[in-house]
Amino acid sequence: MNTYKSLLFVFLLTILHGNCLAQYTEVINSNRPGVSRSAFSVGTNVVQFEAGPYILNEEHTPLRYEVSGFGIDYALRYGFLFEQLELNLEGTYQNDTFTDNRSAISQEDKRSNFKRNAIGVKYLVYDPYKNAGEEKPNLYSWRANRAFKWKSLIPAVAVYAGVNFDTKENPYTAPDVEGISPKVMIASQNNFASGWVMVINLVADRIGTDFPEYEYLVTITKSINQKLVVFGETQGIKSDFYADNLFRLGGAYLFGKDFQLDTALTFNAKDTPSVFSVNFGASYRLDFHEDKKPKNDMAKKQRKQAKTRKKN
Repeated sequence: MNTYKSLLFVFLLTILHGNCLAQYTEVINSNRPGVSRSAFSVGTNVVQFEAGPYILNEEHTPLRYEVSGFGIDYALRYGFLFEQLELNLEGTYQNDTFTDNRSAISQEDKRSNFKRNAIGVKYLVYDPYKNAGEEKPNLYSWRANRAFKWKSLIPAVAVYAGVNFDTKENPYTAPDVEGISPKVMIASQNNFASGWVMVINLVADRIGTDFPEYEYLVTITKSINQKLVVFGETQGIKSDFYADNLFRLGGAYLFGKDFQLDTALTFNAKDTPSVFSVNFGASYRLDFHEDKKPKNDMAKKQRKQAKTRKKN
């Protein structure tokens, strides 16, 4: 717990002394349909909902059991205080049937609970795109316009600190894991040319319990046009309770600047257990964001109004 307090203290210091500016976007910026988390926040005074139901099938060949059911992933994100700061609540609820095939007569067990439920804050500590503006094309060189930009290798970086809420005797968590446990993450994001984006997450979860979890996620997204994107993702999970390498493929469609629909497939390449899942989701935001006017402009406006009153 002392380690967690030290990490949280460093995180708060970073917030107090940070001087970067997150990029509020005119269209919704959703983490869906992948599992990784963007480095950027939703923007101040933006409330964003992200959710998606899924169907799941797992089969463990050596232990001869199957799991089939459904669930829902959900997230509530809110930008406040600073453009680069975000408060979020994220979780997964699942309802399934566990079938034990080790005997001649199969035994079924109905299960339901939260697989995860966490609340935390994310803060953008470095933004290479701050004040970058729009790069002008080279009118004399086609090659220069198409060439790889080395500066795009410098990612935006965010940090996350939060806590999990695990219930007692949860079939989806390790034994004796219950109550509150810390979670931290580092998220990076590269925005390359031609609509390519790469997001990387490094996660330490359920810190301080008997079964801590460590994850990495790498997501590659490609914009087909202004409304359609496709993505591929790999997720590695390591713990003494469960370990896996998952892969996801899917896409999202923008129906309006505040509304997005998405779908994805999740699978792995082993049988301990094999995993196959299909999800459909949606993201919607309530946008109350207002750009702050520079102090100099406000001062000029006030002086002009004062002069007008004097003349009158």
